[in-house]
Amino acid sequence: MPIYVGMAIMAMVLLLSGCVSNKKYQSLQASYDEMRNKEQELNKRYQDAQQQLTSANTQVKSLEDQIASERANVKALQEALNQCLASTNQGNVNISKLVDEINASNRYIQHLVNTKNKSDSLNMVLTNRLTRSLSREEMQDVDVQVLKGVVYISLSDNMLYKSGSYEISEKAGETLSKIAKIIMDYKDYDVLVEGNTDNVPISQTNIRNNWDLSALRGSSVVQALQNDYGVNPKRLTAGGRGEYNPVASNDTESGKTRNRRTQIIITPKLDQFMELIDKAPENSAAPDTSSTPTDSTLVLPIQQ
Repeated sequence: MPIYVGMAIMAMVLLLSGCVSNKKYQSLQASYDEMRNKEQELNKRYQDAQQQLTSANTQVKSLEDQIASERANVKALQEALNQCLASTNQGNVNISKLVDEINASNRYIQHLVNTKNKSDSLNMVLTNRLTRSLSREEMQDVDVQVLKGVVYISLSDNMLYKSGSYEISEKAGETLSKIAKIIMDYKDYDVLVEGNTDNVPISQTNIRNNWDLSALRGSSVVQALQNDYGVNPKRLTAGGRGEYNPVASNDTESGKTRNRRTQIIITPKLDQFMELIDKAPENSAAPDTSSTPTDSTLVLPIQQ
């Protein structure tokens, strides 16, 4: 029973009994009113507290849901991190292997560069020795060049042969002897002797055309190098290209003169050069060279 109800009943009893004065009644009434106000205030505060508790419970539930969601995210992130670390470890192994292969390739490339530089240096020494041995008069009929790692010695037909013939003239002997000496000194080089003509048809009964003439001229020089100067014939190759490898226009006499030439082409022996290239640098494995342009690079200079 509420307090103010009890007091009201008591006040009524006292009034009915006539035992309470007005002053006492008023005092009791004032106390009753005060306590009623306090009860109302307490009820209001209780209701406010209930509302706050409900709101707090709602917030707690929301926070618990957020915590559960974040824990799920953390678990997923941890699993992703573990997978990433596993992949990274495998990636590190692959990267390390790739770096080793790149380093091996770089060493092999440097090896090839050094090999080429060595070959170029030998070719320049050969060229310089030959040009220094030739007289000024001989240099008018001899042209020496190094193209794509190959030494080309071009001899004019005026110096080598009689007109329309493949027989070597006497005045060519001294020049050929100097060239033969260089060839003999560089035993690791092969020699291709290649005849070339202009486009004027040959009119000799024993020579069918310029193909025959150019091949016979190349063969004559090869046999002279072998028989007269002792060059090993296993190092020699004779060939002819007729009128189909001109270096100038055949429309002029000077052009035709330039096209009538015999070239002595000096190259490193192919098998030895390939063996040198295929030999890997120390402490490294050479990469597969089957797909590199090395072979074609060696062949192309011969084809000019």
